[in-house]
Amino acid sequence: MLFTPIKPMLLHMGNNEEINDNPEWIYDIKWDGWRILLHKQGDRVEAFTRHGNNVTAKFPELQDVGHSIKEHTAIIDCEGVVLRNGVSVFDDFAYRGRLTNTSKIEQATITHPATFVAFDVLATDKPHTTQTLKDRKEILSSIIEPSNKMLVTPSIVGNGNNIFQITKEKGMEGIVGKRSNSTYKTNYRSHDWLKYKHFKITNVVILGYKENPFTMVVGKQLSNGKYKPLANVEFGFKPEEKTAFREIAKQIISKVERDLIWLKPLLHCKVQYLERTASGSLRIVSFKGFDFDNVLEPTNK
Repeated sequence: MLFTPIKPMLLHMGNNEEINDNPEWIYDIKWDGWRILLHKQGDRVEAFTRHGNNVTAKFPELQDVGHSIKEHTAIIDCEGVVLRNGVSVFDDFAYRGRLTNTSKIEQATITHPATFVAFDVLATDKPHTTQTLKDRKEILSSIIEPSNKMLVTPSIVGNGNNIFQITKEKGMEGIVGKRSNSTYKTNYRSHDWLKYKHFKITNVVILGYKENPFTMVVGKQLSNGKYKPLANVEFGFKPEEKTAFREIAKQIISKVERDLIWLKPLLHCKVQYLERTASGSLRIVSFKGFDFDNVLEPTNK
């Protein structure tokens, strides 16, 4: 298991209206970065993504992380993040993940410093996956000395609605609720682990679409009259909405490029999204309905 890729335990999406306020659930802040599994043995520390990619070379901070882990041997589940005023910024950590040049990676440790926020432990000198989450949390807290490079995520027993509201006020992604008696099952998506996210709604213009898979390209109009794509939307459509859209779309086609059909920017819709990236693009987007009251003539005919 040590220094080999492990597919971590995964979550289901929870209903924000059904957050469970009872002592059988433990709630963590949901950090917005990359799921990372840290492996340590002595001075050797390596980082693997949830898909099994070894990204150790991208994060020189891991040497300091090793000093924070007080056990000789450990496998720790965490989120790799870049924090800005205490809030994780996905785009910043994704930037770190894209770097391959050694000098740029070193520079990024200053401009985009990575922090690894631990929330579970799979093993130390023995496996812990069959122990309860409550026991694993106690082990985790006992083996990590917090630093700028490594933290243990704050947890609260019960009171999920309270921490959900606090994370909303602070502009965080949301929370994760887990049954306190849940064991750790690798490569398994469990209803014992639920994520609750703070989504936003915005109005956008439909710029084009493709059929396989059905995807809308949505965007906004800039001050110069041109249109900028913001997201590709694949989810949230009802069959009848697709049918109605196709009937309208075939009347306002502007050009076709391979499988992408561009439209005159006349039709608007609402989308739900998690956050905006530094470039203004929308992340984790789903369709929430057409806005037929907002059909305008484009200014750049």
